[in-house]
Amino acid sequence: MSENDANARYIREAIIEPAAISRARSHALELGAAPVSPAIGAQLAVLAAASNARSIVEIGTGAGVSGLWLLRGAPQAVLTSIDNEPEHLAAARRSFSEAKIAPTKARFITGRASDVLPRMNEASYDIVLVDADPENVIEYVEHGLRLARTGGIVLVPRVLAGGKAADPVQRDAVTSAYRSLVQETQESPAVLAAISTVGEGLLQLVSIHRD
Repeated sequence: MSENDANARYIREAIIEPAAISRARSHALELGAAPVSPAIGAQLAVLAAASNARSIVEIGTGAGVSGLWLLRGAPQAVLTSIDNEPEHLAAARRSFSEAKIAPTKARFITGRASDVLPRMNEASYDIVLVDADPENVIEYVEHGLRLARTGGIVLVPRVLAGGKAADPVQRDAVTSAYRSLVQETQESPAVLAAISTVGEGLLQLVSIHRD
């Protein structure tokens, strides 16, 4: 086992997922949803807490897993969750209720993100999580940066594309989109960008400038 594999296994086994989130994960997997891993979820919670987030939007609900992690870090926040799968949103509502999240703390919007995001208010969110339709990730991140306030955070899990992003032989549309996103955000003067390699990878962007 390589050092990287050993580190990944250690981190994976060290994280204890709260029972309510673990139940939400089970519901998500039953539906065929792809929730963020506990390693990514823990990072989401820390970032939400560190930023003292009050307003969060997530693109792709993961049947409630990512939202519960975010609200674990920022229980004072209001979460807006967008998904085009009604079953995933219904599962999220159930999981939030089981976790005793007040109904006023979350609103769920059924629809395609490309239709919903243009209608949302600019510079109004502390955190934007982009976790849906990876082939459209660049478009969604552009919307996310518009929605985030200056100093706000845009988060993109799965940016390592299951390890394919590091392999130049891999040229499928999704992997290429993630590579382009990483390159463009590293070169952009409008954001600070960092990548965590824990779990499935997490691109972290902070909006620092608006034209």
